[in-house]
Parts: sequence; structure tokens; C-alpha cells
Amino acid sequence: MICIKNLVQNNFNKARLMLLLPAIIILFFIILGLLSQGALSVNDYVEIQKDLFFYMNSTLSEIPNIQINLTQLGNPLILFSLLTIFIIYTPRFWTAILISTIISAILSVILKELFDVPRPSVLFNHDSFVIIGKIHSGYASLPSGHSMTFFTAITLLLFAFMPKKFNSKIAWIIFIIVLGFFVAISRIGVGAHFPLDVVIGASIGYIAAIFAIVITNKIKCGSWIDHKKYHIIIMVLLILWGCAIVNEILTANLFVFYCALISIITTLYLMIKSHVKK
Repeated sequence: MICIKNLVQNNFNKARLMLLLPAIIILFFIILGLLSQGALSVNDYVEIQKDLFFYMNSTLSEIPNIQINLTQLGNPLILFSLLTIFIIYTPRFWTAILISTIISAILSVILKELFDVPRPSVLFNHDSFVIIGKIHSGYASLPSGHSMTFFTAITLLLFAFMPKKFNSKIAWIIFIIVLGFFVAISRIGVGAHFPLDVVIGASIGYIAAIFAIVITNKIKCGSWIDHKKYHIIIMVLLILWGCAIVNEILTANLFVFYCALISIITTLYLMIKSHVKK
């Protein structure tokens, strides 16, 4: 446990705001591309990627079970439950999760209100593309909230557990990028977002995570989770969290929901075990 704490702490301490550069470059070229196409209006924004959306949606929806499970990894209720084990082993990581979630949530609300881009299900006839799971309606397509959430989490994982050896580091980076790619495009596969929605959402999620790491380096908080007096509160929250996931299972019997529930139960067991020992 100490080794994991030290690894995360040492890796986080190396983080600098210069790490924002990749996401900033991506967003810069997206804006440049939209400007060059004269596609800054909502209608033009949708029009220039309409064909790509239909193609990707048609292709990805051929594996509906994979798409519906992958897309749930952008749901905070499910995603963060898979990471609850780190509450025990590296509280600083969870401090970064909480801070980055607040940042990305604020940005998501502001940007969705600002751009006011309709969902595909609002613009297109439902017979013209495939919708898997819930039908997402309304004017909240840009940016993709699921992509933001997932990239926030995997960016934290990327830097928290970055290996020291060069080859291992490259393999870890590739794994994270590929995982993020497949989860992000699942939002297109289920018919919830346009391609640029997920790219922009992923970039903003990355930015939120970097800011969260830098903030945690400054305030040095998170050690409170180790104190026994807070364990009961955390365990009660985990029980409530588990109940919420059970409700999701009763609503939609998905494999990823069972993984999330097992993760919650495992974390709860380890916390009770640790609490009793102390």
C-alpha cells in the first residue's frame, strides 16, 4: 500500500501545466478547421460531420452489446465505482478525482449551455441511424459529458501509475489512449453524440484532470481518508453507492454493472477489514 501511495505521489509531483499542451493543440486545430469550413454555427457544425456520424454509428452499432457496455464507462456512477479501491490504497488519487470531477462538471454545464447543439436524436429521424439504450434528446450534445468523465479518470490513471521504464511507459500510454478511444466513440455507436462532441469532450476531460493534479500538488490533501473516524462515513456511502448500482442492474442487466458492484463490495470488505484491525 505504501508503494502505491509513493508511486502516485511521486508521479503527481512531476506534473506541470505544460502537460495541457496536447489537448490545447487538438482544440486549436478543431477551431481552426471549423473556421476554415465556415462551420461555427450549429447547423454548419452538424452538417460537416453528419456523414461521418452516420457511417460510424452504422459500423459501431453492429456490436450493440459492446457499445452499450463501453458507453457506461463514461457514467460517473459506474466508472468511479471501478476506482473505489484506490480510496484505500492512494487517497491522493481520489482527491484528484473529486477535484477533476467538479472542474469537468462546471465546464460541461457552461459549454453545453453556451453551444446549445442538438442531439442526433433531435435532428434526425430515428429510422435513419441506430440508437442503443436510452434515447438522448435535448440541446446538450457538445461537449460529450461521458467522454469528459472518462478522459478525466484515465488521464489521472495515466499519470498516477506511469511506469519508470521507457518501453513500459510507451505501452501504458498506448493502452490508455486506445481504451479512451473506444469508450469515446461508443457515444457515437449508441447514437448519443457527433464525432467532434467526443473529441472536444475528451480534450476538456484531459485538461480538467491536469488541473486537478496540479491543484492536489498545491494543497496536499487527501490524508484524511486514512483516519479511522471517517471510515464509517465512507462505508455508508459505499453501501448507498452499491444500492444505486443494484438499481441500475434491475433496470438494465449489463455486464459492466456487475463489475461495478463487485468493485464496490470488494472495497467495502477491505475497508471493514482494515477498520476492524485498527
